[in-house]
Formats: sequence, C-alpha cells, structure tokens
Amino acid sequence: NFGRAAQACFVSQPALSAQMRELEAKLHVQLFERTSRGVLVTAAGAEVVERARRILREVDDLCEAAQAADGDLAGSLRFGVIPTVAPYVLPGVVRRLAEAHPRLELYLREDRTDALVAQLLAGDLDLLLLALPLDRVGVDELPLYDEPFLLAMPDTHALTKRKRCDVASIAGERLVLLDDGHCLRDQALAVCARAGAGGNAEVQGTSLPTVVQMVGAGMGVTLLPLSTVSRDAAPVQRVAVRELHPAPTRTVGLAWRTSSARAGAYRRLAEVVRAAGEESMRP
Repeated sequence: NFGRAAQACFVSQPALSAQMRELEAKLHVQLFERTSRGVLVTAAGAEVVERARRILREVDDLCEAAQAADGDLAGSLRFGVIPTVAPYVLPGVVRRLAEAHPRLELYLREDRTDALVAQLLAGDLDLLLLALPLDRVGVDELPLYDEPFLLAMPDTHALTKRKRCDVASIAGERLVLLDDGHCLRDQALAVCARAGAGGNAEVQGTSLPTVVQMVGAGMGVTLLPLSTVSRDAAPVQRVAVRELHPAPTRTVGLAWRTSSARAGAYRRLAEVVRAAGEESMRP
C-alpha cells in the first residue's frame, strides 16, 4: 500500500509514487505491480528489494564501525533475548551496562529464537542472547556459560524423597513443557529422549511461570533452567525442585551477523553478560 509506505517514509504519497516510477525508469524494469487492491512486488522487484536491504545493512555496519573506532561501547544497540533468559538475566545485564558503558543506548526485544534470528539477519537487531548452537549461515556465535536443568514436580511426588534424581527417573512421567516454538521445549524433550521418554509433552504452557503453576496443580513434571527457579518455582509452595544426575545443561551465549563491524565490541560486552548470567544462577 503506497499510502502506508509514504507514511513510513515521512513523505507524501504522490512524492513516493514519483520516486518509484523514476527508479523503475532508471533500472528499466517494473518493480511493483499496482492493482485495485494494493501493490504487488514483481519477481525483479523482489530481487531489488533484497539487494537494497543488503546495502542498507552494510551502511549500518559502516556506521557501527565508525562508532566503534574509539574502542568504546557507545551508540544504539538493538538487543534481542529469548523469553526463557530475558526476565532472569536482563536486569543484571542492563545494570552492569549502565555502569560500565553509560554512552550505550540499549533497545530490547524479547521473542522466540527463529523470530530473533530472522530480525538479526534482516538488520532489525544487532545482537542476540539465546541458547546455542544456532548453526545459521551468516551468524557468529559466542558461548558464555552452561546452565543446568533441574527437575520440578508437585511436592507430593514420590521423587521428592530423593535429594538428587537420576535423569532416567523422568522416563515415565507426564511432561509439562512450553508450547511449540520455544527452544527450551526442544531442549527439555531432548533430555527426556536421552532418559528413554519419547513423544511430545502431554501438557503445554505459554510461559515458564504458567508451566510451574501447572506443575504445582499436579498436572505433571517439568525441567527448569537453574536461573528461573528462585523467581518462578520458589514462590509456588506446592512445587519441589531437585537436581538431576547426570546434570543436563543448556549453553547460553551471544550471536551477531558475521558481517558486523562491531564484533570486537560484542566480545567485550560478552564479559558483562557472562557475569550477569552466572549471577542469575546463584542461590
């Protein structure tokens, strides 16, 4: 829709239409197909749009390189974090960054892994904090710390009599996990598969606090990252938490575009994030 596009560009619709016609004339190709219902992108237009986005990302990288030339962490940083890390680690990250790098302007986005990676590659985000590995083309990764999973169960469960539970003991249990799309769900299912449990979770929740409440209601057991226990499980009196042996873990770290000129700055920032992550796992 050219009207909405003009608003997004802060110009009038006739001005935008004229510029598009001029661009098409210079390229000798039709970029947009105008219909009574709106505007469609032609095949040639899709190629031009993708190349234009690539050029804009490179311009952003150039600006980032100039900002990082003095060795300081400054300017804007669009930071994406997954929901199973954000509430538990971000407060410490934000506090430490404000103290160590006061010239850094932090913009936060919480979303699931696939959405964050797509936004990173599109240039809408600069840096991600999430579970690794990603193994995505065009993305560099930096592992920061390993976080153990704990078993959460109703306080009336037979396993509460043990100080530490074998991973194999969850093989026959009813699972309460996050719904599809959360990487934590996939990690928990992988642990259950190693324990000899197959299939999908029988009960699904939309967030970790909801999952814990469902466990407290006696609907099953779940696996919780250590950093989430004091915030989500401790306030729920009907939930008991036990260590697992051997302890399953997830790796948490940073990811950024391979083409980014601020990789050096991100590696320095990593120490701040690592410290906040390790703090979140202390009692």
